[in-house]
Amino acid sequence: MGNSAVSVNEVSHHFGDFSALRQVSFSVEQGQTMALLGHNGAGKSTLIKIILGLITPESGEVSLMGAGQCLSSRESRVRLGYLPENVSFYDKLTGEEILTYFAALKGVTKAKVATLIEEFGLGYAKNRQLKTYSKGMKQRLGFAQAILSEPDILMLDEPTVGLDPQASQFLYGKIAELKKTGCAVIVCTHELSLIEPHIDMAMIMAKGERLALGDLNQLRLQSGLKIELKCDGLAQVVKQEPSLLSLYQDDALHFDVEQQEQVVRCLTSQYGKFDFSLSKPGLTQIYRHFIGHDMDSHIGSELTTRITPKESILTRLSSQFLKMRNA
Repeated sequence: MGNSAVSVNEVSHHFGDFSALRQVSFSVEQGQTMALLGHNGAGKSTLIKIILGLITPESGEVSLMGAGQCLSSRESRVRLGYLPENVSFYDKLTGEEILTYFAALKGVTKAKVATLIEEFGLGYAKNRQLKTYSKGMKQRLGFAQAILSEPDILMLDEPTVGLDPQASQFLYGKIAELKKTGCAVIVCTHELSLIEPHIDMAMIMAKGERLALGDLNQLRLQSGLKIELKCDGLAQVVKQEPSLLSLYQDDALHFDVEQQEQVVRCLTSQYGKFDFSLSKPGLTQIYRHFIGHDMDSHIGSELTTRITPKESILTRLSSQFLKMRNA
């Protein structure tokens, strides 16, 4: 659509001597979905909190929907949806009461609450206290909360944790619906194969820095990973076509993304080979290329802000909504 929904420019932040983010930049257009990828301690959570307005970066700028920091105005707050990794609501409230509470904060009607409860398969448990909910039920309730106001920007942190495959596909189906309305979605996840078909771009982070950014083809180019092509009679074709000889290894052709059109045209138009298989590097392979195969060397504790166990990010956000509404 060509309009930036989220723009992060040269953002850096420290916690004491620890550098959580180092000059991170990216933008997400309206109607796009970006996967935010990285090991624990890469800086993803800090970046999310900065976009949410819970942390002010030491340097750099954040712009949402062309305006300044996301919680600077009533309008921008209402347009932002967020689902944390660990959904933490009020255990003694029912599912319906929780959604009604957030609906009141966001100026959403009770009719919308009733619709979402049924749509997310929670109608049978709407009058039960949250402490009786399973992990998957809490995730569905959390996602319903995040999209209550039909946000322009939706941020999801490990949204499919605790969900079965059917529920995960339902969630990504809802994301696809929101994208059609122009909603920009940022998804932080470790389930790379699950999210791959649903993203427009990905950003890979490590140790507070951006390692790679782009759509899958751009990431393949940045990584230098090869496309593999196999077909019957390929060895005979290579003997006749010197331009393919340097690409031939282990009974297959291996080439860069930008060479694909040339290679395929050669096989089809000159040699009549139409029955072939193409294997392109997937998101998991690309991620491992940038992060490295020895994942243990990158695993660390995600440094978080000083939030007590009883005060979740959603609690802090709802408190800010209350202050905003009373202002």
